[in-house]
Amino acid sequence: MVPALLSRPKPLSAAAPEGPVIDSAVRLSLNPVLDRRATVDGAWWPYSRDATAELPGLIAAVDQRVGRTTLRVGVYRDAWDHIPRRVPAHRRQVKVGWFRYIDPHVITLILSGAEPVVLLVVPPGTASGPAEAVLTLVTGKTTGLAPADILAAAHLPTAPGAGRADQECMLRWENEGGSVTEHQTVAAAGR
Repeated sequence: MVPALLSRPKPLSAAAPEGPVIDSAVRLSLNPVLDRRATVDGAWWPYSRDATAELPGLIAAVDQRVGRTTLRVGVYRDAWDHIPRRVPAHRRQVKVGWFRYIDPHVITLILSGAEPVVLLVVPPGTASGPAEAVLTLVTGKTTGLAPADILAAAHLPTAPGAGRADQECMLRWENEGGSVTEHQTVAAAGR
């Protein structure tokens, strides 16, 4: 049976004819020289954990400052609420991917004709002093510093527990043989 099409599909560009309305300034700091040796290319301090509300403004700001078009965005799943599959951007929709096994402190923007832009995410509830310190710090040399180290240098907590359960599970897991604790339990029971 062939399914009946009840309405004509709309092209992605029809879904967002205009760019997103940005109510407030996007708190974004980009390294003037996108140094491929640096861990991050800048920092972003969102107002909330709501990806649906925050991502359109970020995409518009990055597109404007870098002079390229954002095609995709990758986020750490547990760091955000309301992660959409797509977000509106200027005359297009941008795909959003969420992942559990990436650094929880970063967001990655895939641009057309350019290397990805990796931004350190300052937690939304952060006080202005430490948050502004991170925004300033990332414009300098961050080569060799992990995102958590940059947050720690600005005296910010590095989200204790973020990804910790996943890391503990991976430490107990053995290469293609199953859980190490299972093998120890079975071996102890067989004695």
